[in-house]
Formats: sequence, C-alpha cells, structure tokens
Amino acid sequence: MNKSGKQQPDPAGAALFMVVSAPSGTGKTSICREFLKLCPDIRFSVSSTTRPARPGEKNGVDYFFISEEAFREQIQKGAFAEWVENYGHYYGTAREIMQNLLAAGCDLLLDVEPEGAKVLKKNYPGGVFVYILPPSLEDLKSRLNRRGEVPEVMQKRLGKAMDEIREIVWYDYVIINKEIQDAVDCLRSVYIAEKSRRERVMEKISPFLG
Repeated sequence: MNKSGKQQPDPAGAALFMVVSAPSGTGKTSICREFLKLCPDIRFSVSSTTRPARPGEKNGVDYFFISEEAFREQIQKGAFAEWVENYGHYYGTAREIMQNLLAAGCDLLLDVEPEGAKVLKKNYPGGVFVYILPPSLEDLKSRLNRRGEVPEVMQKRLGKAMDEIREIVWYDYVIINKEIQDAVDCLRSVYIAEKSRRERVMEKISPFLG
C-alpha cells in the first residue's frame, strides 16, 4: 500500500535527482554503490525502514532503521515523500531531507521501488527514473532461487517482480545488468547526460545568449 503527499513545487533548480528501481535480486544495490564511488558529487538518499538490519548494514548509511510505531507516526505527520509496505515491512523517503538537499543544489540518488517511484514522479517534476533489469527472465528466476527460500516464497517474489517490471513503461531509461561494470557505466552515462540538459545549465549559458 502507498500514500502520496500533495503536489509539490520542483525544489531542485539545477540539482538532479535520479530514482533507481529493479526487481529483487537484480544487483541494484551493488550497481548503486559502485556508481556512487565514481560520482562522489551525487548524494545517496537514505531511506527509513522497519525491517531489521542485515549483516554489514549500518544505521544512517544503508537505511535509518526505526520501529513500526515510529514509522507510522511519521506517516501521520506527512513526513515521507513516498512510502510503501513490502513483505510486512515499511520503507520511506524523508520529505524534508530530500527537499533540503535539492534546494541546496545537491544531486540525489534514490533507491526506490516502482510504487514509491511513481509517487515521486507525480509530486516532484524533473526527476530521472531508471529501471534495472536482469539479462533474461530465466536469469531473474535463477537469482531468486539463489536466495534459498521455499518454493512458495520464491513464487511470490517472482510474481511481485513481474508486476513491478510491467511498470517499466513510464521509466526514462532501462539498463540491462548483464555485467555489473557495464551497468554501472550506463548509469553514470545517464547521469552525465542528464546533467548536461539545456534546462539544467541555463544559468551558465545565459551570458552567451545576451
């Protein structure tokens, strides 16, 4: 389930926010991490979640890990730019953090599922939306099987993945993750190209226009 906020003015100005989505098991997290190493000027928007931290994850770095009660309180306050419930856990993007960083001219990278991404696309004009796919449906099934889950859970995840993939029609870019470094290079190329859009560099080119 999902709840959107009211229509918001574009807070970005020359700043850019990129939203990356992918079905489970596609390597999205690894791609984003490598991309951030290559593009240190873009900030990662840390989401809040009610799920427990996994081994190696750090609070405030990978996620803000909070209780379900605290998350629900934030929902009531309208604190999230988007939020979703997924497999019994909640995930959300803090509205204030996102708006403040964009208003300060910081570029942002957001790791958001399609349901939340659609809310951001509606309420925050000017974003760039990228969907990452595995090389094939067989590869997606294989990656999900590696999780070692019971067949019922695996089928549920596969069904959800297929539902999410159908949302690809409104994304701006699609990257096929056949080789992770190639996928990282594609994401970096999207970022570089989008930063060069005319409307994002108007302040720099206006002196040439008289």
